[in-house]
Amino acid sequence: MTAPRSTTPRKVFGRLSLPERTYVADALRTETVGGVLLLAAAVTALLWANIPALHDSYESVSHFHIGPAALGLDLSVAHWAADGLLAIFFFVAGIELKRELVAGDLRDPKAAALPVVAALCGMAVPALVYTVTAAAGGGSLDGWAVPTATDIAFALAVLAVIGTSLPSALRAFLLTLAVVDDLFAILIIAVFFTADLNFAALGGSVAGLLLFWVLLRKGVRGWYVYVPLALVVWALMYNSGIHATVAGVAMGLMLRCHRREGEDRSPGERIEHLVRPLSAGLAVPLFALFSAGVAISGGALADVFTRPETLGVVLGLVVGKAVGIFGGTWLTARFTRASLSDDLAWADVFAVSSLAGIGFTVSLLIGELAFEGDQNMTGQVKAAVLLGSLIAATLATVLLKIRNAKYRRLWADEERDEDADGIPDVYEEDDPAYHLRLAALYDRKAAEHRRIAREKAAERHGLAEVPGGAGEDHHRPA
Repeated sequence: MTAPRSTTPRKVFGRLSLPERTYVADALRTETVGGVLLLAAAVTALLWANIPALHDSYESVSHFHIGPAALGLDLSVAHWAADGLLAIFFFVAGIELKRELVAGDLRDPKAAALPVVAALCGMAVPALVYTVTAAAGGGSLDGWAVPTATDIAFALAVLAVIGTSLPSALRAFLLTLAVVDDLFAILIIAVFFTADLNFAALGGSVAGLLLFWVLLRKGVRGWYVYVPLALVVWALMYNSGIHATVAGVAMGLMLRCHRREGEDRSPGERIEHLVRPLSAGLAVPLFALFSAGVAISGGALADVFTRPETLGVVLGLVVGKAVGIFGGTWLTARFTRASLSDDLAWADVFAVSSLAGIGFTVSLLIGELAFEGDQNMTGQVKAAVLLGSLIAATLATVLLKIRNAKYRRLWADEERDEDADGIPDVYEEDDPAYHLRLAALYDRKAAEHRRIAREKAAERHGLAEVPGGAGEDHHRPA
């Protein structure tokens, strides 16, 4: 006989496991700090580029060339930021993806379906919105990929600024969604924005990656081995014609991210812990500093809504992302017969989907690649990315603030630790030892309150006797 099938529907956005919750909290903490720095860098870039007395210096620094020309690396500062520093960002994204595949939510096909389908729909719908808008207005279709990316650091910076206590399940969904989004973004860059291939350089880069993989499998340790090798792989990948950030993702995916017996953290988790602050706190903010400096004026902002390419970018980020991610999530839940967590509503999912419309970093990068050689269009598309991200952030802020009181209650429940053992109580409800610790704690509290009650009663009784017992001759007639 076969066991009866469970009729209990699977929950989406349910409680995370304790290890996953700890990992997500650590990752989001770093990304939030990085997001605030990213936001500051973007504002600095806009001021630097738009204050007349400083504009020329911004252009001079951005276009200043440095690097060995003999190796094909005589690049501008802005170019180094886009191709060099962002390789660090994509290296971390590669490690995140590998960890999700072997130890995180993506290792379970049923759990992986939700963020993967949501990410795919969240890229396909914005691309479709851009294509339809640009085609209807007779504009260029080259920028179809610009509104497909989500900037997790910027999104978390918005959450930090507005002070919302978003439940950890929704934060984890946003993080996993961004990881999958980054993977598909790098695939788009590799496939659709690759120039003429230099097969000798490509072969050398592949050979370097194989050596990187062999050294990892042999257990060779030491940054002095891997950092020089990584730089060689990156340089060869850059000269091959494939965007150099692909090298970062490839090396990140090669790291071992599952734990062996006796390990507190896998090598991938250790390296990610070391490199993530460099990525979030330095690489991405510097890229923003030299990419977000576009001329902004009332006329330029108005032009964003009159040109089909820029209007397509704005609508793709604001409408396409929200509809795509929300629709993909709803369809996944519908066809897998999963139900939403009892603590959340579909309005919460739509709010997070709107937040994913912040497509700052990778959207700026794809905009530069899509309209390479056309400085005027590149600047206008960057302005559209900034404006679209701002509108998406504002919309998400309003939607999240409406529900913030409920989020705070959920967050308080998640964080409660009455027995003070460092583990939230919700993860110990099935542990008898937890209830025994609470019982002993309550007994001590009850004993303390009984002692206080006796003292208060004694004080009150003493005060009550004073009027009746004052003086020894109270029976004497008046």
